[in-house]
Amino acid sequence: MSHDKSLGRLLVIIGLLVAAAGVFLMFAGKLPFLRHLGRLPGDILVKKKDFTFYFPLATSIIISIILTLIMLLFRRR
Repeated sequence: MSHDKSLGRLLVIIGLLVAAAGVFLMFAGKLPFLRHLGRLPGDILVKKKDFTFYFPLATSIIISIILTLIMLLFRRR
């Protein structure tokens, strides 16, 4: 029975995280500091006639640093 309980808790936590991510994405465009996310200096954009390549390098690094700090905070508790 304990496996069923832990699996249920895990599914609820995953569902809450997905819902929180959805709410965040809905309102992210309205926050002034998030408007530039994805268009930072260091993001690579190559446009040719019929080809576009975009790699958000700087954005990926910033998101990685933020998520690392969040994980470190949760790990210490």
